[in-house]
Amino acid sequence: MEAIHAYKAKFFKALAHPLRLAILDALRDGEKTVTQLQEITGAEQATISQNLSILRTAHFVTFRKEGTLAYYRNEDPDVYLFLDLGRQVYRSQVSRQQARLEAQDL
Repeated sequence: MEAIHAYKAKFFKALAHPLRLAILDALRDGEKTVTQLQEITGAEQATISQNLSILRTAHFVTFRKEGTLAYYRNEDPDVYLFLDLGRQVYRSQVSRQQARLEAQDL
């Protein structure tokens, strides 16, 4: 197995959770605290912290401390190219499926 395959497997594994994807989307427009991420995602603080840890280990997010607060931000903006491509593939598949269903109704 080549090193690139191992890297890709870790990359996909780190992104393979809906909350992690929601966190990354929430960080698109700038840094957020865990409390802000809670408000945006509706997830519990412990769950957000656990998933932020996974994203930090994979170098997708980083943080800075200001007093007692930690502000999380995206560490690698290129991940959004991948996430946007996933959104585009999803929309294309939904559109094709909708066209098939409409064709069956005729």
